[in-house]
Amino acid sequence: MAQYELLLPKMGESVAEATIIKWLKQPGDMIELDDTILEIATDKVDSEVPSPIAGKLVKQLFNEDEVVQVGAVIAIIETDANAAATPAAEAVETVVPQEQAEAVLAEIPGTEQLLSNDNAEEAPKQGSDRFYSPLVKNIAAQENIELSELDSISGTGAEGRLTKDDLLNYIQQRTGGAAKTESVLVTTTAAAVSQPAANTAKAATAVSVSGGDEIIEMDRMRRLIADHMVMSVQNAPHVTSFVEADVTNMVMWREKVKRNFEKRENEKITFTPIFIEAVTKAIKDFPMINVSVNGTQIIKKRDINIGMAAALPSGNLIVPVIKNADQMNLLGLTKSVNDLAVRARNSKLKPDETQGGTFTLTNVGSFGNVMGTPIINQPQVAILAVGAIKKKPAVLETEYGDVIAIRHMMFLSLSYDHRVVDGSLGGSFVRRVADYLENWDVNREI
Repeated sequence: MAQYELLLPKMGESVAEATIIKWLKQPGDMIELDDTILEIATDKVDSEVPSPIAGKLVKQLFNEDEVVQVGAVIAIIETDANAAATPAAEAVETVVPQEQAEAVLAEIPGTEQLLSNDNAEEAPKQGSDRFYSPLVKNIAAQENIELSELDSISGTGAEGRLTKDDLLNYIQQRTGGAAKTESVLVTTTAAAVSQPAANTAKAATAVSVSGGDEIIEMDRMRRLIADHMVMSVQNAPHVTSFVEADVTNMVMWREKVKRNFEKRENEKITFTPIFIEAVTKAIKDFPMINVSVNGTQIIKKRDINIGMAAALPSGNLIVPVIKNADQMNLLGLTKSVNDLAVRARNSKLKPDETQGGTFTLTNVGSFGNVMGTPIINQPQVAILAVGAIKKKPAVLETEYGDVIAIRHMMFLSLSYDHRVVDGSLGGSFVRRVADYLENWDVNREI
Protein backbone atom coordinates (compact mmCIF):
# COMPACT_ATOMS: atom_id res chain seq x y z
CA MET A 1 0.00 0.00 0.00
CA ALA A 2 1.38 3.38 -0.98
CA GLN A 3 0.94 6.51 1.09
CA TYR A 4 0.03 9.81 -0.52
CA GLU A 5 0.77 13.19 1.04
CA LEU A 6 -2.16 15.56 0.62
CA LEU A 7 -0.92 19.16 0.33
CA LEU A 8 -2.81 22.36 1.07
CA PRO A 9 -3.43 23.53 -2.51
CA LYS A 10 -2.51 26.90 -3.92
CA MET A 11 -5.56 29.15 -3.68
CA GLY A 12 -4.44 32.32 -5.43
CA GLU A 13 -1.36 34.40 -6.00
CA SER A 14 -1.80 36.44 -2.83
CA VAL A 15 -2.94 33.65 -0.50
CA ALA A 16 -0.11 32.19 1.61
CA GLU A 17 -2.03 30.40 4.37
CA ALA A 18 -5.45 29.10 5.37
CA THR A 19 -7.24 28.05 8.55
CA ILE A 20 -8.70 24.57 8.83
CA ILE A 21 -12.37 25.00 9.70
CA LYS A 22 -13.59 21.42 9.77
CA TRP A 23 -12.39 17.93 8.89
CA LEU A 24 -15.15 16.16 6.95
CA LYS A 25 -13.23 12.88 6.82
CA GLN A 26 -11.68 11.16 9.82
CA PRO A 27 -8.77 8.67 10.06
CA GLY A 28 -10.00 5.30 8.85
CA ASP A 29 -12.62 6.75 6.48
CA MET A 30 -12.57 5.55 2.87
CA ILE A 31 -12.27 8.36 0.32
CA GLU A 32 -13.40 8.44 -3.28
CA LEU A 33 -11.86 10.60 -5.98
CA ASP A 34 -12.93 14.25 -5.56
CA ASP A 35 -14.51 13.62 -2.14
CA THR A 36 -14.29 16.72 0.05
CA ILE A 37 -11.84 16.02 2.89
CA LEU A 38 -11.89 19.29 4.80
CA GLU A 39 -13.13 22.87 4.76
CA ILE A 40 -10.67 25.75 4.96
CA ALA A 41 -10.91 29.52 5.29
CA THR A 42 -8.66 32.30 4.06
CA ASP A 43 -8.92 36.05 4.66
CA LYS A 44 -10.96 36.16 1.46
CA VAL A 45 -13.30 33.19 1.27
CA ASP A 46 -14.19 29.76 2.65
CA SER A 47 -13.42 26.77 0.44
CA GLU A 48 -13.26 22.98 0.30
CA VAL A 49 -10.31 20.69 -0.36
CA PRO A 50 -11.18 17.63 -2.48
CA SER A 51 -9.12 14.44 -2.66
CA PRO A 52 -7.11 13.98 -5.88
CA ILE A 53 -7.05 10.20 -5.31
CA ALA A 54 -9.13 7.37 -3.85
CA GLY A 55 -7.99 5.58 -0.73
CA LYS A 56 -8.20 5.61 3.05
CA LEU A 57 -7.41 8.59 5.27
CA VAL A 58 -4.83 7.37 7.77
CA LYS A 59 -3.65 10.57 9.43
CA GLN A 60 -4.58 14.23 9.91
CA LEU A 61 -1.50 16.39 10.40
CA PHE A 62 -3.28 19.55 11.58
CA ASN A 63 -6.16 20.20 13.92
CA GLU A 64 -9.23 22.32 13.34
CA ASP A 65 -8.64 26.08 13.80
CA GLU A 66 -4.93 25.69 13.02
CA VAL A 67 -3.31 27.92 10.38
CA VAL A 68 -1.54 26.02 7.59
CA GLN A 69 0.84 27.34 4.95
CA VAL A 70 0.09 26.72 1.27
CA GLY A 71 2.02 23.64 0.11
CA ALA A 72 2.24 22.06 3.57
CA VAL A 73 1.31 18.38 4.01
CA ILE A 74 -2.07 18.27 5.77
CA ALA A 75 -3.02 14.60 5.62
CA ILE A 76 -1.81 11.10 4.70
CA ILE A 77 -3.95 8.94 2.41
CA GLU A 78 -3.28 5.22 1.92
CA THR A 79 -3.87 4.17 -1.65
CA ASP A 80 -3.47 1.20 -3.96
CA ALA A 81 -2.30 3.47 -6.78
CA ASN A 82 0.83 2.30 -8.58
CA ALA A 83 2.06 5.83 -9.05
CA ALA A 84 5.09 6.69 -6.97
CA ALA A 85 4.00 8.23 -3.70
CA THR A 86 6.03 10.38 -1.40
CA PRO A 87 6.84 8.90 2.03
CA ALA A 88 4.55 9.81 4.90
CA ALA A 89 5.82 12.55 7.14
CA GLU A 90 4.94 14.16 10.40
CA ALA A 91 3.53 17.69 10.18
CA VAL A 92 6.30 20.21 9.69
CA GLU A 93 5.72 23.84 10.54
CA THR A 94 6.50 25.58 7.30
CA VAL A 95 7.88 29.08 7.43
CA VAL A 96 7.24 31.18 4.32
CA PRO A 97 10.45 32.95 3.29
CA GLN A 98 10.57 36.69 3.85
CA GLU A 99 10.68 37.24 0.06
CA GLN A 100 7.40 35.34 -0.34
CA ALA A 101 5.76 37.19 2.53
CA GLU A 102 6.78 40.49 0.97
CA ALA A 103 5.43 39.33 -2.38
CA VAL A 104 2.06 38.65 -0.74
CA LEU A 105 1.92 42.11 0.85
CA ALA A 106 3.16 43.76 -2.34
CA GLU A 107 -0.02 42.68 -4.11
CA ILE A 108 -2.08 44.81 -1.75
CA PRO A 109 -2.14 48.34 -3.20
CA GLY A 110 -0.68 50.90 -0.85
CA THR A 111 1.94 48.66 0.78
CA GLU A 112 4.86 49.36 -1.51
CA GLN A 113 6.14 52.19 0.69
CA LEU A 114 5.90 49.99 3.78
CA LEU A 115 7.87 47.21 2.12
CA SER A 116 10.60 49.64 1.17
CA ASN A 117 10.95 50.81 4.78
CA ASP A 118 14.18 49.73 6.43
CA ASN A 119 12.26 48.49 9.46
CA ALA A 120 10.60 45.86 7.30
CA GLU A 121 13.91 44.07 7.07
CA GLU A 122 13.98 43.65 10.84
CA ALA A 123 11.30 40.95 10.95
CA PRO A 124 11.66 38.69 13.96
CA LYS A 125 13.81 35.72 13.12
CA GLN A 126 12.65 32.24 14.01
CA GLY A 127 15.02 32.01 16.98
CA SER A 128 12.49 30.37 19.31
CA ASP A 129 10.42 27.22 19.28
CA ARG A 130 7.24 29.20 18.74
CA PHE A 131 5.69 29.39 15.27
CA TYR A 132 4.65 32.78 13.83
CA SER A 133 2.79 33.21 10.56
CA PRO A 134 4.28 35.55 7.91
CA LEU A 135 1.49 38.05 8.58
CA VAL A 136 2.23 38.18 12.31
CA LYS A 137 5.96 38.57 11.64
CA ASN A 138 5.37 41.48 9.25
CA ILE A 139 3.11 43.25 11.74
CA ALA A 140 5.79 42.81 14.40
CA ALA A 141 8.42 44.22 12.05
CA GLN A 142 6.35 47.32 11.31
CA GLU A 143 5.74 47.88 15.04
CA ASN A 144 9.43 47.29 15.95
CA ILE A 145 8.57 44.35 18.21
CA GLU A 146 11.57 42.17 19.00
CA LEU A 147 11.36 38.39 19.05
CA SER A 148 11.77 38.25 22.84
CA GLU A 149 8.79 40.57 23.25
CA LEU A 150 6.79 38.57 20.71
CA ASP A 151 7.47 35.38 22.68
CA SER A 152 6.00 36.98 25.80
CA ILE A 153 2.60 37.67 24.24
CA SER A 154 -0.05 35.08 25.03
CA GLY A 155 -1.95 33.67 22.05
CA THR A 156 -5.53 32.48 21.63
CA GLY A 157 -4.88 30.26 18.61
CA ALA A 158 -4.53 26.50 18.57
CA GLU A 159 -1.90 25.36 21.11
CA GLY A 160 -1.36 28.95 22.16
CA ARG A 161 -0.50 30.20 18.66
CA LEU A 162 -0.25 34.00 18.36
CA THR A 163 -2.89 35.25 15.95
CA LYS A 164 -3.12 38.55 14.10
CA ASP A 165 -5.89 39.72 16.45
CA ASP A 166 -3.79 38.81 19.51
CA LEU A 167 -0.92 40.95 18.25
CA LEU A 168 -3.13 43.90 17.27
CA ASN A 169 -4.81 43.86 20.68
CA TYR A 170 -1.41 43.78 22.37
CA ILE A 171 -0.18 46.73 20.28
CA GLN A 172 -3.34 48.71 21.02
CA GLN A 173 -2.93 48.15 24.77
CA ARG A 174 0.77 48.99 24.61
CA THR A 175 0.38 52.21 22.63
CA GLY A 176 -3.16 53.20 23.55
CA GLY A 177 -4.07 53.38 19.86
CA ALA A 178 -4.46 51.34 16.70
CA ALA A 179 -1.50 49.63 15.11
CA LYS A 180 0.02 51.64 12.30
CA THR A 181 0.09 48.59 10.04
CA GLU A 182 -3.62 47.92 10.41
CA SER A 183 -4.49 49.53 7.10
CA VAL A 184 -2.66 46.85 5.12
CA LEU A 185 -3.82 43.79 7.01
CA VAL A 186 -7.34 43.22 5.80
CA THR A 187 -7.85 42.17 2.20
CA THR A 188 -11.04 42.87 0.29
CA THR A 189 -13.63 40.58 1.79
CA ALA A 190 -16.90 42.46 1.69
CA ALA A 191 -18.50 45.83 0.98
CA ALA A 192 -20.88 47.31 3.53
CA VAL A 193 -24.20 48.83 2.53
CA SER A 194 -25.70 51.87 4.21
CA GLN A 195 -24.04 51.11 7.53
CA PRO A 196 -22.22 53.58 9.81
CA ALA A 197 -18.69 52.80 10.90
CA ALA A 198 -16.95 54.47 13.82
CA ASN A 199 -13.62 54.39 15.53
CA THR A 200 -15.38 52.80 18.51
CA ALA A 201 -15.27 49.43 16.73
CA LYS A 202 -12.03 48.57 18.52
CA ALA A 203 -12.19 50.92 21.46
CA ALA A 204 -11.91 49.26 24.84
CA THR A 205 -14.97 50.94 26.32
CA ALA A 206 -17.13 49.61 29.13
CA VAL A 207 -20.42 48.12 27.92
CA SER A 208 -23.39 47.63 30.20
CA VAL A 209 -24.90 44.15 29.92
CA SER A 210 -28.10 43.21 31.75
CA GLY A 211 -29.21 39.74 32.72
CA GLY A 212 -31.54 39.42 29.73
CA ASP A 213 -28.99 40.46 27.10
CA GLU A 214 -27.42 37.92 24.77
CA ILE A 215 -23.72 38.16 23.93
CA ILE A 216 -22.90 36.95 20.41
CA GLU A 217 -19.28 36.56 19.37
CA MET A 218 -18.54 37.85 15.89
CA ASP A 219 -17.64 35.11 13.44
CA ARG A 220 -14.40 35.30 11.48
CA MET A 221 -15.93 36.93 8.40
CA ARG A 222 -17.82 39.54 10.43
CA ARG A 223 -14.60 40.50 12.23
CA LEU A 224 -12.85 40.93 8.87
CA ILE A 225 -15.71 43.03 7.53
CA ALA A 226 -15.69 45.19 10.65
CA ASP A 227 -11.93 45.75 10.44
CA HIS A 228 -12.10 46.54 6.74
CA MET A 229 -14.97 49.01 7.07
CA VAL A 230 -13.33 50.89 9.97
CA MET A 231 -10.05 51.03 8.05
CA SER A 232 -11.82 52.39 4.97
CA VAL A 233 -13.55 55.20 6.88
CA GLN A 234 -10.34 56.11 8.71
CA ASN A 235 -8.29 56.29 5.50
CA ALA A 236 -10.69 57.84 3.01
CA PRO A 237 -12.87 60.96 3.47
CA HIS A 238 -16.22 59.76 2.13
CA VAL A 239 -18.54 61.88 -0.01
CA THR A 240 -21.80 60.58 -1.50
CA SER A 241 -23.60 61.94 -4.57
CA PHE A 242 -27.18 60.98 -5.49
CA VAL A 243 -29.04 60.84 -8.79
CA GLU A 244 -32.64 59.80 -9.45
CA ALA A 245 -33.06 57.95 -12.74
CA ASP A 246 -36.10 57.15 -14.84
CA VAL A 247 -35.49 53.50 -15.76
CA THR A 248 -38.90 52.78 -17.31
CA ASN A 249 -37.43 51.67 -20.64
CA MET A 250 -35.02 49.30 -18.89
CA VAL A 251 -37.79 47.75 -16.80
CA MET A 252 -40.12 47.32 -19.77
CA TRP A 253 -37.33 45.76 -21.86
CA ARG A 254 -36.51 43.20 -19.17
CA GLU A 255 -40.18 42.29 -18.78
CA LYS A 256 -40.36 41.74 -22.53
CA VAL A 257 -37.30 39.50 -22.89
CA LYS A 258 -36.95 37.64 -19.58
CA ARG A 259 -39.19 34.64 -20.35
CA ASN A 260 -37.70 33.87 -23.77
CA PHE A 261 -34.23 34.50 -22.41
CA GLU A 262 -34.72 31.99 -19.59
CA LYS A 263 -36.07 29.35 -21.97
CA ARG A 264 -33.19 29.85 -24.40
CA GLU A 265 -30.28 30.19 -21.97
CA ASN A 266 -31.66 28.43 -18.88
CA GLU A 267 -30.63 31.58 -16.99
CA LYS A 268 -32.63 34.32 -15.31
CA ILE A 269 -31.79 37.86 -16.31
CA THR A 270 -31.79 40.29 -13.39
CA PHE A 271 -31.09 44.02 -13.31
CA THR A 272 -27.58 43.48 -11.92
CA PRO A 273 -25.82 42.72 -15.25
CA ILE A 274 -27.58 45.74 -16.76
CA PHE A 275 -26.25 47.95 -13.96
CA ILE A 276 -22.75 46.50 -14.40
CA GLU A 277 -22.79 47.18 -18.14
CA ALA A 278 -23.78 50.81 -17.52
CA VAL A 279 -21.02 51.15 -14.91
CA THR A 280 -18.33 49.80 -17.23
CA LYS A 281 -19.38 52.21 -19.96
CA ALA A 282 -19.27 55.14 -17.53
CA ILE A 283 -15.82 54.07 -16.27
CA LYS A 284 -14.54 54.21 -19.84
CA ASP A 285 -15.91 57.75 -20.04
CA PHE A 286 -14.40 58.69 -16.65
CA PRO A 287 -11.35 56.44 -16.15
CA MET A 288 -10.12 58.34 -13.06
CA ILE A 289 -12.88 56.62 -11.08
CA ASN A 290 -11.06 53.34 -11.75
CA VAL A 291 -8.01 54.11 -9.59
CA SER A 292 -6.45 53.37 -6.20
CA VAL A 293 -4.28 55.45 -3.87
CA ASN A 294 -0.73 54.65 -2.76
CA GLY A 295 0.46 57.40 -0.45
CA THR A 296 0.71 60.44 -2.70
CA GLN A 297 0.47 58.34 -5.87
CA ILE A 298 -2.67 57.62 -7.90
CA ILE A 299 -2.64 54.20 -9.57
CA LYS A 300 -4.79 54.22 -12.70
CA LYS A 301 -6.09 50.71 -13.35
CA ARG A 302 -5.88 49.22 -16.80
CA ASP A 303 -8.53 46.54 -16.22
CA ILE A 304 -12.14 47.17 -15.27
CA ASN A 305 -12.99 44.54 -12.66
CA ILE A 306 -16.41 44.99 -11.09
CA GLY A 307 -17.14 43.62 -7.62
CA MET A 308 -20.75 42.81 -6.81
CA ALA A 309 -21.71 42.66 -3.14
CA ALA A 310 -23.62 39.44 -2.42
CA ALA A 311 -25.50 38.63 0.79
CA LEU A 312 -24.72 35.27 2.37
CA PRO A 313 -27.16 33.07 4.32
CA SER A 314 -25.18 33.94 7.48
CA GLY A 315 -26.06 37.62 7.01
CA ASN A 316 -22.50 38.53 6.04
CA LEU A 317 -21.51 40.03 2.71
CA ILE A 318 -18.90 38.94 0.21
CA VAL A 319 -17.78 40.62 -3.00
CA PRO A 320 -17.05 38.30 -5.93
CA VAL A 321 -15.36 40.09 -8.82
CA ILE A 322 -16.16 39.99 -12.53
CA LYS A 323 -12.78 40.40 -14.21
CA ASN A 324 -12.57 42.50 -17.39
CA ALA A 325 -16.30 43.20 -17.24
CA ASP A 326 -16.02 45.78 -20.01
CA GLN A 327 -15.02 43.03 -22.45
CA MET A 328 -18.23 41.04 -21.89
CA ASN A 329 -21.56 41.46 -23.62
CA LEU A 330 -24.81 41.45 -21.67
CA LEU A 331 -25.22 37.69 -22.07
CA GLY A 332 -21.74 37.06 -20.68
CA LEU A 333 -22.33 39.43 -17.78
CA THR A 334 -25.62 37.71 -16.96
CA LYS A 335 -24.01 34.28 -16.85
CA SER A 336 -21.09 35.56 -14.74
CA VAL A 337 -23.38 37.36 -12.28
CA ASN A 338 -25.61 34.30 -11.81
CA ASP A 339 -22.69 31.90 -11.48
CA LEU A 340 -20.83 34.01 -8.92
CA ALA A 341 -23.98 34.72 -6.90
CA VAL A 342 -24.90 31.03 -6.63
CA ARG A 343 -21.38 29.92 -5.71
CA ALA A 344 -21.04 32.76 -3.19
CA ARG A 345 -24.18 31.62 -1.37
CA ASN A 346 -22.92 28.02 -1.37
CA SER A 347 -19.36 28.91 -0.23
CA LYS A 348 -17.93 27.63 -3.52
CA LEU A 349 -15.96 30.73 -4.53
CA LYS A 350 -12.24 30.48 -5.14
CA PRO A 351 -10.04 33.04 -3.34
CA ASP A 352 -8.95 34.61 -6.64
CA GLU A 353 -12.59 35.34 -7.45
CA THR A 354 -12.80 37.87 -4.61
CA GLN A 355 -9.59 39.72 -5.54
CA GLY A 356 -8.60 42.40 -7.98
CA GLY A 357 -11.77 44.49 -7.97
CA THR A 358 -11.39 48.06 -9.19
CA PHE A 359 -14.99 49.25 -8.57
CA THR A 360 -17.87 47.83 -6.52
CA LEU A 361 -21.62 47.72 -7.09
CA THR A 362 -24.01 47.03 -4.19
CA ASN A 363 -27.74 46.58 -4.66
CA VAL A 364 -29.46 48.05 -1.59
CA GLY A 365 -32.73 47.83 -3.51
CA SER A 366 -32.76 44.06 -2.97
CA PHE A 367 -33.54 44.84 0.70
CA GLY A 368 -36.31 47.29 -0.23
CA ASN A 369 -34.10 50.34 0.41
CA VAL A 370 -34.47 53.30 -1.94
CA MET A 371 -30.94 54.59 -1.38
CA GLY A 372 -27.84 54.11 0.76
CA THR A 373 -24.44 55.60 1.57
CA PRO A 374 -22.12 52.61 1.14
CA ILE A 375 -18.58 52.45 2.51
CA ILE A 376 -15.81 52.32 -0.07
CA ASN A 377 -14.33 48.87 -0.60
CA GLN A 378 -10.62 49.64 -0.20
CA PRO A 379 -8.30 49.93 -2.04
CA GLN A 380 -10.89 51.15 -4.53
CA VAL A 381 -11.98 54.79 -4.49
CA ALA A 382 -15.69 54.50 -5.30
CA ILE A 383 -18.71 52.28 -4.75
CA LEU A 384 -22.17 52.58 -6.34
CA ALA A 385 -25.38 51.67 -4.52
CA VAL A 386 -28.50 51.06 -6.60
CA GLY A 387 -31.83 51.47 -4.83
CA ALA A 388 -35.22 49.84 -5.22
CA ILE A 389 -37.14 50.63 -8.40
CA LYS A 390 -40.46 52.31 -7.50
CA LYS A 391 -43.39 53.50 -9.57
CA LYS A 392 -43.82 57.26 -9.13
CA PRO A 393 -45.63 60.13 -10.82
CA ALA A 394 -43.09 62.07 -12.85
CA VAL A 395 -43.18 65.10 -15.15
CA LEU A 396 -42.44 64.30 -18.79
CA GLU A 397 -41.63 66.90 -21.41
CA THR A 398 -43.44 66.23 -24.70
CA GLU A 399 -43.90 68.17 -27.92
CA TYR A 400 -47.39 69.04 -26.67
CA GLY A 401 -46.19 70.27 -23.29
CA ASP A 402 -45.44 68.78 -19.90
CA VAL A 403 -47.48 65.82 -18.69
CA ILE A 404 -47.53 63.74 -15.51
CA ALA A 405 -47.06 60.00 -16.00
CA ILE A 406 -46.38 56.90 -13.88
CA ARG A 407 -42.71 56.01 -14.33
CA HIS A 408 -40.26 53.49 -12.88
CA MET A 409 -37.78 55.53 -10.82
CA MET A 410 -34.70 54.64 -8.79
CA PHE A 411 -31.90 56.36 -6.89
CA LEU A 412 -28.20 55.82 -7.55
CA SER A 413 -25.79 56.64 -4.70
CA LEU A 414 -22.06 56.96 -5.37
CA SER A 415 -19.68 57.10 -2.39
CA TYR A 416 -16.17 58.18 -3.34
CA ASP A 417 -12.79 58.96 -1.83
CA HIS A 418 -12.53 62.75 -1.69
CA ARG A 419 -8.72 62.56 -1.59
CA VAL A 420 -8.67 61.82 -5.31
CA VAL A 421 -12.27 62.14 -6.54
CA ASP A 422 -13.80 65.61 -6.43
CA GLY A 423 -17.49 66.41 -6.60
CA SER A 424 -17.29 67.23 -10.29
CA LEU A 425 -15.91 63.81 -11.22
CA GLY A 426 -18.06 61.87 -8.75
CA GLY A 427 -21.25 63.69 -9.70
CA SER A 428 -20.56 63.45 -13.44
CA PHE A 429 -19.83 59.74 -13.20
CA VAL A 430 -23.02 58.78 -11.38
CA ARG A 431 -25.01 61.01 -13.73
CA ARG A 432 -23.46 59.19 -16.72
CA VAL A 433 -24.43 55.80 -15.28
CA ALA A 434 -28.00 57.09 -14.92
CA ASP A 435 -27.95 58.35 -18.52
CA TYR A 436 -27.02 54.89 -19.84
CA LEU A 437 -29.87 53.33 -17.85
CA GLU A 438 -32.42 55.98 -18.85
CA ASN A 439 -31.56 55.72 -22.55
CA TRP A 440 -31.97 51.96 -22.67
CA ASP A 441 -33.04 50.63 -26.09
CA VAL A 442 -36.39 48.87 -25.66
CA ASN A 443 -35.80 47.01 -28.97
CA ARG A 444 -32.37 45.67 -27.99
CA GLU A 445 -31.66 42.03 -28.83
CA ILE A 446 -29.87 39.70 -26.43
